[in-house]
Amino acid sequence: MSDWRPQLIVSDLDGTLLRSDETISDGTLAELQRWADAGVPLVLATGRPPRWMLGVRDRLGGGTAICCNGAVLLDLGGFTVLEEHPLTPDVLRAITGELRRRQPDTWFAVEYGDQFRHEPIYKPRWDVDAPGVAEATLPEMVAQPVAKLLARHEHLPRDEFVELVTEVVGDTATVTNSSSDALAEISARGVTKATGLARVAAARGLGPGDVVYFGDMPNDLAAFDWVREGGGRAVAMAHAHPDVLAAATDVTDANDADGVAAFLASLPR
Repeated sequence: MSDWRPQLIVSDLDGTLLRSDETISDGTLAELQRWADAGVPLVLATGRPPRWMLGVRDRLGGGTAICCNGAVLLDLGGFTVLEEHPLTPDVLRAITGELRRRQPDTWFAVEYGDQFRHEPIYKPRWDVDAPGVAEATLPEMVAQPVAKLLARHEHLPRDEFVELVTEVVGDTATVTNSSSDALAEISARGVTKATGLARVAAARGLGPGDVVYFGDMPNDLAAFDWVREGGGRAVAMAHAHPDVLAAATDVTDANDADGVAAFLASLPR
Protein backbone atom coordinates (compact mmCIF):
# COMPACT_ATOMS: atom_id res chain seq x y z
CA MET A 1 0.00 0.00 0.00
CA SER A 2 3.00 2.27 -0.41
CA ASP A 3 1.25 4.31 -3.11
CA TRP A 4 -2.16 4.33 -1.42
CA ARG A 5 -3.74 7.76 -1.05
CA PRO A 6 -6.94 8.53 0.89
CA GLN A 7 -9.87 10.42 -0.55
CA LEU A 8 -11.35 11.13 2.89
CA ILE A 9 -9.66 11.80 6.24
CA VAL A 10 -11.74 10.87 9.27
CA SER A 11 -10.64 11.50 12.84
CA ASP A 12 -11.87 11.04 16.36
CA LEU A 13 -11.39 14.14 18.53
CA ASP A 14 -10.51 13.51 22.18
CA GLY A 15 -7.23 11.65 22.53
CA THR A 16 -6.71 11.72 18.77
CA LEU A 17 -6.93 14.99 16.83
CA LEU A 18 -7.10 17.10 19.99
CA ARG A 19 -4.13 17.37 22.31
CA SER A 20 -4.62 16.77 26.04
CA ASP A 21 -5.34 20.48 26.53
CA GLU A 22 -8.07 20.23 23.83
CA THR A 23 -6.12 22.30 21.32
CA ILE A 24 -5.21 21.49 17.73
CA SER A 25 -1.63 22.43 16.89
CA ASP A 26 -0.79 24.83 14.09
CA GLY A 27 1.23 22.06 12.45
CA THR A 28 -1.76 19.72 12.40
CA LEU A 29 -3.99 22.44 11.00
CA ALA A 30 -1.45 23.18 8.28
CA GLU A 31 -1.22 19.49 7.31
CA LEU A 32 -5.02 19.18 7.18
CA GLN A 33 -5.18 22.30 5.01
CA ARG A 34 -2.64 20.85 2.58
CA TRP A 35 -4.86 17.80 2.13
CA ALA A 36 -7.97 19.97 1.81
CA ASP A 37 -6.22 21.99 -0.91
CA ALA A 38 -5.55 18.67 -2.67
CA GLY A 39 -9.27 17.86 -2.55
CA VAL A 40 -9.25 15.52 0.47
CA PRO A 41 -11.57 16.81 3.23
CA LEU A 42 -11.65 16.09 6.96
CA VAL A 43 -14.67 14.52 8.66
CA LEU A 44 -14.85 14.32 12.45
CA ALA A 45 -16.19 11.22 14.20
CA THR A 46 -16.74 11.70 17.91
CA GLY A 47 -18.75 10.65 20.92
CA ARG A 48 -19.23 14.35 21.65
CA PRO A 49 -22.70 15.85 21.26
CA PRO A 50 -23.23 18.87 18.98
CA ARG A 51 -23.17 21.23 21.96
CA TRP A 52 -19.47 20.37 22.45
CA MET A 53 -18.54 21.18 18.86
CA LEU A 54 -18.62 24.97 18.79
CA GLY A 55 -14.98 25.41 19.84
CA VAL A 56 -13.89 22.78 17.33
CA ARG A 57 -15.91 24.51 14.60
CA ASP A 58 -14.20 27.80 15.43
CA ARG A 59 -10.79 26.16 14.99
CA LEU A 60 -11.51 24.01 11.93
CA GLY A 61 -14.24 25.97 10.16
CA GLY A 62 -16.81 23.98 8.18
CA GLY A 63 -17.16 20.33 7.32
CA THR A 64 -19.16 17.40 8.63
CA ALA A 65 -19.10 15.90 12.11
CA ILE A 66 -20.41 12.48 13.10
CA CYS A 67 -21.53 13.18 16.69
CA CYS A 68 -22.86 11.09 19.57
CA ASN A 69 -21.10 7.98 18.22
CA GLY A 70 -23.03 8.10 14.95
CA ALA A 71 -26.46 9.15 16.20
CA VAL A 72 -26.16 12.72 14.84
CA LEU A 73 -24.67 14.05 11.61
CA LEU A 74 -23.82 17.72 11.98
CA ASP A 75 -22.95 20.37 9.39
CA LEU A 76 -20.29 22.37 11.21
CA GLY A 77 -20.40 25.41 8.95
CA GLY A 78 -24.08 26.13 9.44
CA PHE A 79 -24.15 24.24 12.73
CA THR A 80 -27.27 22.38 11.64
CA VAL A 81 -28.26 18.78 12.25
CA LEU A 82 -28.41 16.77 9.01
CA GLU A 83 -29.59 13.44 10.44
CA GLU A 84 -30.61 12.00 13.81
CA HIS A 85 -30.98 8.37 14.88
CA PRO A 86 -32.25 8.51 18.47
CA LEU A 87 -33.16 6.02 21.16
CA THR A 88 -36.92 5.85 21.65
CA PRO A 89 -38.68 6.22 25.02
CA ASP A 90 -39.81 2.58 25.16
CA VAL A 91 -36.25 1.33 24.68
CA LEU A 92 -34.93 3.87 27.17
CA ARG A 93 -37.41 2.79 29.84
CA ALA A 94 -36.62 -0.89 29.33
CA ILE A 95 -32.85 -0.41 29.51
CA THR A 96 -32.78 1.95 32.48
CA GLY A 97 -35.30 -0.12 34.40
CA GLU A 98 -33.37 -3.38 34.00
CA LEU A 99 -29.99 -1.75 34.70
CA ARG A 100 -31.33 -0.14 37.86
CA ARG A 101 -32.75 -3.50 38.93
CA ARG A 102 -29.50 -5.38 38.23
CA GLN A 103 -27.18 -2.73 39.63
CA PRO A 104 -29.08 -0.22 41.82
CA ASP A 105 -26.12 2.17 42.01
CA THR A 106 -26.23 2.88 38.27
CA TRP A 107 -26.97 6.52 37.52
CA PHE A 108 -28.13 7.99 34.24
CA ALA A 109 -27.81 11.02 31.99
CA VAL A 110 -29.00 11.78 28.47
CA GLU A 111 -27.89 13.89 25.51
CA TYR A 112 -30.60 15.61 23.50
CA GLY A 113 -28.15 17.34 21.15
CA ASP A 114 -27.90 20.83 22.60
CA GLN A 115 -29.22 19.82 26.03
CA PHE A 116 -27.85 17.52 28.74
CA ARG A 117 -29.90 16.15 31.61
CA HIS A 118 -28.67 14.03 34.49
CA GLU A 119 -30.05 12.52 37.67
CA PRO A 120 -29.22 14.59 40.77
CA ILE A 121 -26.87 11.90 42.07
CA TYR A 122 -25.08 11.49 38.70
CA LYS A 123 -21.73 13.30 38.80
CA PRO A 124 -20.93 14.99 35.47
CA ARG A 125 -17.20 15.31 34.80
CA TRP A 126 -17.41 18.09 32.21
CA ASP A 127 -19.53 21.18 31.51
CA VAL A 128 -21.03 21.05 34.99
CA ASP A 129 -22.21 24.66 34.89
CA ALA A 130 -22.58 25.05 31.11
CA PRO A 131 -25.80 26.28 29.47
CA GLY A 132 -28.17 23.45 28.67
CA VAL A 133 -26.97 21.27 31.56
CA ALA A 134 -29.57 20.57 34.23
CA GLU A 135 -30.80 17.95 36.67
CA ALA A 136 -33.89 15.86 35.95
CA THR A 137 -35.59 12.73 37.21
CA LEU A 138 -35.17 9.51 35.28
CA PRO A 139 -38.85 9.43 34.18
CA GLU A 140 -38.45 12.97 32.83
CA MET A 141 -35.27 12.08 30.94
CA VAL A 142 -36.66 9.02 29.17
CA ALA A 143 -39.98 10.59 28.17
CA GLN A 144 -38.64 11.71 24.80
CA PRO A 145 -36.14 10.39 22.22
CA VAL A 146 -32.46 10.97 23.07
CA ALA A 147 -29.28 10.92 21.00
CA LYS A 148 -27.31 9.10 23.68
CA LEU A 149 -28.00 7.47 27.05
CA LEU A 150 -25.14 7.50 29.56
CA ALA A 151 -24.93 4.99 32.40
CA ARG A 152 -22.32 5.58 35.09
CA HIS A 153 -21.14 3.64 38.13
CA GLU A 154 -18.84 5.23 40.67
CA HIS A 155 -17.37 2.05 42.16
CA LEU A 156 -17.29 -0.83 39.68
CA PRO A 157 -14.27 -1.25 37.35
CA ARG A 158 -14.86 0.10 33.87
CA ASP A 159 -14.69 -3.16 31.96
CA GLU A 160 -16.89 -5.01 34.46
CA PHE A 161 -19.56 -2.31 34.29
CA VAL A 162 -19.51 -2.00 30.49
CA GLU A 163 -19.81 -5.78 30.23
CA LEU A 164 -22.85 -5.71 32.53
CA VAL A 165 -24.49 -2.93 30.51
CA THR A 166 -23.80 -4.80 27.26
CA GLU A 167 -25.41 -7.94 28.69
CA VAL A 168 -28.50 -6.06 29.86
CA VAL A 169 -28.92 -4.10 26.63
CA GLY A 170 -28.49 -7.12 24.37
CA ASP A 171 -29.59 -6.38 20.82
CA THR A 172 -32.02 -3.60 21.76
CA ALA A 173 -29.36 -0.88 21.45
CA THR A 174 -25.62 -0.35 20.93
CA VAL A 175 -23.16 -0.03 23.82
CA THR A 176 -19.66 1.43 23.68
CA ASN A 177 -17.13 3.22 25.88
CA SER A 178 -14.67 6.05 25.34
CA SER A 179 -13.63 6.85 28.91
CA SER A 180 -11.34 5.48 31.59
CA ASP A 181 -14.33 5.67 33.95
CA ALA A 182 -17.13 3.13 34.40
CA LEU A 183 -19.23 5.01 31.87
CA ALA A 184 -21.24 3.20 29.21
CA GLU A 185 -22.48 5.12 26.17
CA ILE A 186 -25.69 3.72 24.69
CA SER A 187 -27.02 4.54 21.22
CA ALA A 188 -29.91 3.27 19.13
CA ARG A 189 -29.68 -0.26 17.79
CA GLY A 190 -27.06 -0.55 15.06
CA VAL A 191 -25.87 3.05 15.43
CA THR A 192 -22.08 3.43 15.55
CA LYS A 193 -19.44 5.73 14.19
CA ALA A 194 -19.18 3.21 11.33
CA THR A 195 -22.80 3.65 10.27
CA GLY A 196 -22.45 7.43 10.34
CA LEU A 197 -19.19 7.22 8.39
CA ALA A 198 -20.69 4.91 5.79
CA ARG A 199 -23.47 7.43 5.11
CA VAL A 200 -21.04 10.34 4.88
CA ALA A 201 -18.71 8.43 2.55
CA ALA A 202 -21.53 7.18 0.32
CA ALA A 203 -22.83 10.73 -0.12
CA ARG A 204 -19.42 11.54 -1.61
CA GLY A 205 -19.35 8.43 -3.79
CA LEU A 206 -16.65 6.87 -1.62
CA GLY A 207 -16.22 3.55 0.17
CA PRO A 208 -14.10 2.24 3.05
CA GLY A 209 -11.09 1.72 0.79
CA ASP A 210 -10.93 5.48 0.25
CA VAL A 211 -10.76 6.34 3.97
CA VAL A 212 -8.02 6.86 6.51
CA TYR A 213 -9.51 6.78 10.02
CA PHE A 214 -7.75 7.84 13.24
CA GLY A 215 -8.92 6.76 16.70
CA ASP A 216 -7.94 5.66 20.18
CA MET A 217 -10.89 4.21 22.13
CA PRO A 218 -13.41 1.35 21.88
CA ASN A 219 -16.06 3.60 20.37
CA ASP A 220 -13.79 3.72 17.29
CA LEU A 221 -13.71 -0.05 16.82
CA ALA A 222 -16.76 -0.35 14.56
CA ALA A 223 -15.31 2.30 12.24
CA PHE A 224 -11.89 0.61 12.35
CA ASP A 225 -13.50 -2.67 11.25
CA TRP A 226 -15.47 -1.02 8.44
CA VAL A 227 -12.44 0.80 7.08
CA ARG A 228 -9.96 -2.07 7.48
CA GLU A 229 -12.22 -4.74 5.96
CA GLY A 230 -12.86 -2.48 2.97
CA GLY A 231 -9.19 -1.85 2.27
CA GLY A 232 -8.72 1.53 3.94
CA ARG A 233 -6.33 2.49 6.75
CA ALA A 234 -7.40 2.29 10.39
CA VAL A 235 -4.76 4.18 12.35
CA ALA A 236 -4.45 3.87 16.14
CA MET A 237 -2.76 6.44 18.29
CA ALA A 238 0.29 5.16 20.19
CA HIS A 239 -1.54 5.37 23.53
CA ALA A 240 -4.76 3.77 22.23
CA HIS A 241 -6.84 1.18 24.09
CA PRO A 242 -5.38 -2.33 23.55
CA ASP A 243 -8.43 -3.44 21.55
CA VAL A 244 -7.98 -0.48 19.20
CA LEU A 245 -4.28 -1.22 18.72
CA ALA A 246 -5.14 -4.83 17.90
CA ALA A 247 -7.71 -3.75 15.28
CA ALA A 248 -5.49 -1.16 13.57
CA THR A 249 -3.75 -1.41 10.23
CA ASP A 250 -1.23 1.21 11.38
CA VAL A 251 -0.08 2.96 14.55
CA THR A 252 1.00 6.60 14.73
CA ASP A 253 2.37 8.91 17.43
CA ALA A 254 0.28 9.99 20.41
CA ASN A 255 -2.12 12.92 20.18
CA ASP A 256 0.22 15.23 22.10
CA ALA A 257 2.91 14.46 19.50
CA ASP A 258 0.57 15.37 16.60
CA GLY A 259 0.23 11.76 15.48
CA VAL A 260 -2.54 12.50 12.97
CA ALA A 261 -0.39 15.06 11.16
CA ALA A 262 2.68 12.81 11.28
CA PHE A 263 0.85 9.92 9.60
CA LEU A 264 -0.78 12.12 6.97
CA ALA A 265 2.59 13.66 6.13
CA SER A 266 3.95 10.16 5.42
CA LEU A 267 1.34 9.49 2.72
CA PRO A 268 1.66 10.43 -0.98
CA ARG A 269 -0.40 13.44 -2.01
